[in-house]
Amino acid sequence: MATKNAFYAQSGGVTSVINASACGVIEAAREQKLIAKVFAGQNGIIGALREELIDVSKESKKSIEGLKHTPSGAFGSCRYKLKSFDESRAEYERLIEVFKAHNIGYFFYNGGGDSADTCLKVSQLSESMGYPIQAIHIPKTVDNDLPFTDCSPGFGSVAKYVAVSTKEASMDIASMCETSTKIFILEVMGRHAGWIAAAGALAQEEEGDAPHIILMPEIAFNRNKFMRKVKATVKEKGYCVIVASEGAQYKDGTFLADSGTTDAFGHKQLGGVAPTLANMIQDELGYKYHWALADYLQRAGRHIASATDVAQAYAVGRAAVEKAVEGKNAIMVTIERNKGKKYRWSIGEAPLEKVANVEKMMPRNYISKDGFGITDLGRQYLQPLTEGEDYPPYKNGVPDYVRLKKVLVAKKLKKAFKI
Repeated sequence: MATKNAFYAQSGGVTSVINASACGVIEAAREQKLIAKVFAGQNGIIGALREELIDVSKESKKSIEGLKHTPSGAFGSCRYKLKSFDESRAEYERLIEVFKAHNIGYFFYNGGGDSADTCLKVSQLSESMGYPIQAIHIPKTVDNDLPFTDCSPGFGSVAKYVAVSTKEASMDIASMCETSTKIFILEVMGRHAGWIAAAGALAQEEEGDAPHIILMPEIAFNRNKFMRKVKATVKEKGYCVIVASEGAQYKDGTFLADSGTTDAFGHKQLGGVAPTLANMIQDELGYKYHWALADYLQRAGRHIASATDVAQAYAVGRAAVEKAVEGKNAIMVTIERNKGKKYRWSIGEAPLEKVANVEKMMPRNYISKDGFGITDLGRQYLQPLTEGEDYPPYKNGVPDYVRLKKVLVAKKLKKAFKI
C-alpha cells in the first residue's frame, strides 16, 4: 500500500480530555509506516475547507505527550455542520480536493453525533469521486449521548466535576441554612439526555444526602410535584439541593429555559433553567436561594479529570489509527463494558451509518421511580466512569498546560474557499 498523510480535526464543544484523543492519534500515527504525516485542521473541519492545515510534525514529542493532560481543543474546534450533499455538495467536493492536494488518505474526525454524520458523508462522497478516504469517527461528547458506545470520552470527567461540585456546595449550604440560604441549584449541560445531571447523585454517601432533586430531560417537569418535593425536603433537612439539566422540559417538550435562539447546528440555545427554577421557588415558597451555572467550567476542568476518562479518550484515538491502517472505513471507535462485577472496558467499533444523528438517552431503569434521582443500576453505570485521579503537572500554583506552535503547511490550491 502507498504511504498517505492523515487529517485530524476536532469538532463541536471541546472537553477536558479531547486532546488526549489527539495525543493517541498522533502518537499512534508516528508509529505507522503507512502514514507519512499528520495534519490537523485549524479550527476543526473549516481548517480543511480553507486549506489551513497544521503540520503536526513540527510539534515536539514532549508537546504531543503534554496534550494528554491539557484541556480544550489544542488545534481549535468549530460549530460548523456540513449539510446534505444536495445542499452543500461544493463543501464536500472542496474537502476531497484539499485531501487530494495534500495526499491525505485518512480522515479522523473527533466529535459528537453531527461529526459522525459528516464523517460518513465524506467517506461516501470520496468513493464516488474516485479518491477513497478512510474516514474514522473518534467519539467525543460531554452529553454521553452517542449510541453503540458504553460511554463517550469527555463525559466521565464532566460527571466527576459535577459530583464533586455538588458535594462541596451541599456542605456549604448545609452549614448556613438555619439562618440563610435554603435552596441551591446547580445547572449543568445536557440538552436532551440527563446523564450529566444524573452524575450529581454520585455526591451522595447515604440515602437522603444531597442532591435531593435531579431534573433530567427524560422526565417531564411537573411544577406541583416539584414544589411539593422542595417544600418537604426543606422541612425535613433544613435545605434543598437541586441539580438541573439545561434541557429540563415540560410534558409538551417545551424547555424550561428556551432562549428562543438556535446554535450553528440548529439546536435550541438553552441556558437559564437554574434562575427559572429559583424564581419559581421564591414566588411560591419564599425561600432564599443561590444558583450556579457550571457552563464551560464543567467541560474545561482538567484539574479534576477522571483517570478512567483520560485513559479511554487516549485509547479511542490510538485505536482509530490502528483500525484505519487495518483497512477499516466509515466506523466509529467504541468503548465496550466487559462483563463481570469489576469494571473493565475494551475497544470496539460501530458502523457510522447506524451512529449518525442518533441520541442515547438515560434508560428509565436508571432513574428513580419518582423521577428525581437515580437507581442502584444507574449508580453502577455511572460510578466507574468517574473513578481515578489524573492530575496535570503544576507550575506556580496552577496547571501547566501545553501550547502548540501550530505551524501551517503551504497551500497548494489556488482558489480560496469562503465559509
